[in-house]
Amino acid sequence: MVKVLITGSNGQVGSCLVKQLQSCPQIEFLAVDRNALDITSEQEVIKIVNNFMPNIIINAAAHTAVDKAEDEVELSYAINCDGPKYLAQAAERVGAAILHISTDYVFAGDKEDLYNESDSVNPQSIYGESKLAGEDAVINACSRHIILRTAWVFGEEGNNFVKTMLRIAQQKDSLGVVADQFGGPTYAGDVAAALIIIAKTITDSKNTFNTEHYGIYHFSGIPHVSWYKFAQVIFDKAVEQKILVKSPNVNMIKTEQYPTSAKRPANSKLNTKKITTVFNIPASDWKSRLNHLRDYT
Repeated sequence: MVKVLITGSNGQVGSCLVKQLQSCPQIEFLAVDRNALDITSEQEVIKIVNNFMPNIIINAAAHTAVDKAEDEVELSYAINCDGPKYLAQAAERVGAAILHISTDYVFAGDKEDLYNESDSVNPQSIYGESKLAGEDAVINACSRHIILRTAWVFGEEGNNFVKTMLRIAQQKDSLGVVADQFGGPTYAGDVAAALIIIAKTITDSKNTFNTEHYGIYHFSGIPHVSWYKFAQVIFDKAVEQKILVKSPNVNMIKTEQYPTSAKRPANSKLNTKKITTVFNIPASDWKSRLNHLRDYT
């Protein structure tokens, strides 16, 4: 029996992990939210890991309020760096592996082509800096680590772009959406499914996992689009599903026309070839994940 500890169980990815693992009888899991485990407390982390003795720790907890992070620097680093470090240290002590979710924000976003795992990092925000610090902490603390960078995550739980667009469309006839930032929308359930495949691969005694494959992987959706195009697809799907009577008028705007506290990457397009090659995990088919938009309302 494989034992998996999930942190951030109420978040977008964490909630999907819980649902999907319920249909995996070969996996025993313990799912904890911030009320059950404060990952910024080293003693709490040590206690729960020592008591449960997991084979895998999946860290889906994060401080993801990108703009608030500019003012909440200490909190961002506590959750996005210190917490992952404590989890990774605890994993190393009990011989477990850690799967840690990271972000496209570790990159500057000024590359014209897709970002590879080996590309230079240069975060432009406190959120990105704290997530990069978390990556480094996990890598340094646990020899058995997988860093899964993803982008533009959406799902039925939590706050995300899909839910925001559907809400605004019920209130306004027109809106402006940024058209000069590009990335791959990623369904939270697909992130969860990818993590489960990785966890099974690592712990499958019949398929000896090559330790050279520990490291950093990119996982996100295709096709790559702008936020403007993403919004158009959401509205078209909502009209098809009779959630909206008609699509609002969507105007293309530039990043400078929608000022935010934190700088966003202009290019968040991640190359997912590595994870497909090593784990046979395809990129997230995000358009098909919008076929049941009532689940988001």
